[in-house]
Amino acid sequence: MADSPEARIAEQVVRALEGGDPVLVATVIAAPDAEQEHVGAKLLVRPDGSTLGSLGVSALDSAVIAGAAEALRRHRVDTLYLSGEGDEQTRREAAGEAFQVMVEVHEQPCALVIAGGGHVGKALSEIASLCGFRVTVIDDRPEYADPERFPEAERVIRGRFDEVLADYPLDGTTYVVAVTRGHKHDEASLRGVIGRGAAYVGMIGSRRRAKAVLKHLVEEGADPVAVGQVHTPVGLEIGAESPAEIAVSVMAEIILVRRGRGGRPLSEGRAE
Repeated sequence: MADSPEARIAEQVVRALEGGDPVLVATVIAAPDAEQEHVGAKLLVRPDGSTLGSLGVSALDSAVIAGAAEALRRHRVDTLYLSGEGDEQTRREAAGEAFQVMVEVHEQPCALVIAGGGHVGKALSEIASLCGFRVTVIDDRPEYADPERFPEAERVIRGRFDEVLADYPLDGTTYVVAVTRGHKHDEASLRGVIGRGAAYVGMIGSRRRAKAVLKHLVEEGADPVAVGQVHTPVGLEIGAESPAEIAVSVMAEIILVRRGRGGRPLSEGRAE
């Protein structure tokens, strides 16, 4: 039916993907033999905690709702193994006797705004696009602010960094990286975005250069707390040297921030 819970959940997912509030959708993908009728059941949880639908077992609903805020914050996609009482188990503990519940956060794809269309900006645009980000590239030079140079980008804007970014809409799904050709342009880029609610603001450069830029912004009157939240030098320390390696380092840090993870090698957590 058009007005079934499943249809209404689908409508809200579409709305979230088009820019509405994000939603969490939990789906029972496996169940103990005696509970097979619950496979396929869905529960939607909104950021305010309100819900739509049900997994068919109240304890499962309660367990998903309890973890929804954290899942929405981390933009998580995960599979939970839950007992009929709603207790979370490991996959090994479940051993086919638990409910498997897939939890997905549906939201408009995150946006990455790249100030600087040079070699690093180009590599970053390509990698960010592969990671599912909507990419905007800004540069003041016509040969770099060229849509043909960035076919993977959603938008390519030519203009002064400070002017373009000052009017650019920012929110908690927007990530901004300044990788321009000089510290003056990087500083101008930061001036347009600091303290305006972006999920992440980063700037390329050495520690000495970064310290000088941030100090100057504070002296100009920028909020010291917001300035202190700028990720600079941008990226994770992986020994990156080439533009492509630097772009990988930057995207790794952005994903780390987005997912709320720790950034250690996966091999360190490998089970014995």
